[in-house]
Amino acid sequence: MFIIKNISLKTHKTLILTILYFFFWQNILAQRPTKQFSSEVATAWFNLQLYLISNTDGFSPPVASRALGYSGLTLYESVVNGMPDYQSLTGILNEFKTIPKIESAKNYHWVLCANAAQAAITKSLYANTSKSNLAKIDSLKDFFEKKYMNDTDKETALRSVKFGESIAKAVFDYSKTDGGHEGYNKNFPKGYKTITGACVWTPTSEQQTPLQPFWGKNRPFVKGNSDFDLPIPPRCEASISSVMYAQALEVYSVGKNLSIEQTTIARYWSDDAGKTFTPPGHAISITAQIVTNEKLSLDKAVEVYCKVSIATADAFISCWKCKFMHNVLRPVSYIRTTIDRNWNPLLDTPPFPEYTSGHASVSGATAQVLSDLFGFNYHFTDNSHAARGLKPRSFESFYEFAEEAALSRLYGGIHYRNSNEEGLKNGKRIGKNVCDLKFKPVRQSPSKS
Repeated sequence: MFIIKNISLKTHKTLILTILYFFFWQNILAQRPTKQFSSEVATAWFNLQLYLISNTDGFSPPVASRALGYSGLTLYESVVNGMPDYQSLTGILNEFKTIPKIESAKNYHWVLCANAAQAAITKSLYANTSKSNLAKIDSLKDFFEKKYMNDTDKETALRSVKFGESIAKAVFDYSKTDGGHEGYNKNFPKGYKTITGACVWTPTSEQQTPLQPFWGKNRPFVKGNSDFDLPIPPRCEASISSVMYAQALEVYSVGKNLSIEQTTIARYWSDDAGKTFTPPGHAISITAQIVTNEKLSLDKAVEVYCKVSIATADAFISCWKCKFMHNVLRPVSYIRTTIDRNWNPLLDTPPFPEYTSGHASVSGATAQVLSDLFGFNYHFTDNSHAARGLKPRSFESFYEFAEEAALSRLYGGIHYRNSNEEGLKNGKRIGKNVCDLKFKPVRQSPSKS
């Protein structure tokens, strides 16, 4: 008080203005909307998941797609309260009924919310990962906390972290009821009995058992996404005049005369489980590259990640339901019994029925969502496998990438052409259903009196 009493009036006013200015900007910083932040926190967490998928036991393509779906939902819900033009997906997604609310008149820092939410949901979804991988999760969380903790006051920071963690818990609780909980421990359930009989799918070696035969019963994010009106696959007939024979003959002929480019395409899109981030991971990898190249703000990025991730998750549920409903024989099995008993495909045949193609389904869903968001003539280059020494591939549209990814399975000797084409169609249907969700509330236009 003595100092204040003895300073000049001009200095006194300056001091007061400085204090008011400080508190004004502190308040502004504390309640910045989501769109004022970069997307780096979102992309960093999804990139970490791509590493975890290929370095955690049990993350087969269906299991990986599910984890990515719930991560995308968690990311979106953790920051949507800072996005005035958007709304929560509670009551919109299938059986997604409740989510924690923010405290009214309280400030939140949306990067800290997203960071805490992603750390918590990632630990929950990858609960079986190694200690070194858990350390990577903690390290990434600490990185963003240290970077942004001084961006706001301590009370707001702690409130934001707590809120993000509560969102993750709510989404994880929601995930437990979908039928795929801890799927990484249930890839090969003992309760499933393989259908026997002439010309139906059977494991292609003594070591094979069917992968996730019940996955098609899981709850999709979008109601109706696991329902489909796909054509019934061709009858399994050995006659050289049958559709099945013609399809198999194409796979056989192409496989016997693969060009260098066709071999490259087959290997590029193979995305083998246990060695790579799997096909749904490839979808997210492409998405992350687009988000980064477009320099999207956090609000736009979370919409993109959420839509793509739940579309890929639903694509695998729908595809797996179709696979074990029809139990179509793999090309290698048909060709060896009908055309050439010594034939081998370029790629190893996976342990589940043929129709439809999972690669085609997830690529079609991804392409539909990304086309809806960025345009149907969007040129991009995919660098997903640069670290593995595979050259980047460029495309004039997202549909073009999806078509190549689907066709790669014919080159690899894994699928018939029909399965790729129908998988693409079904994937696009699923992607469109996701795009049609009301992420933005319908605004009532003012009535004219």
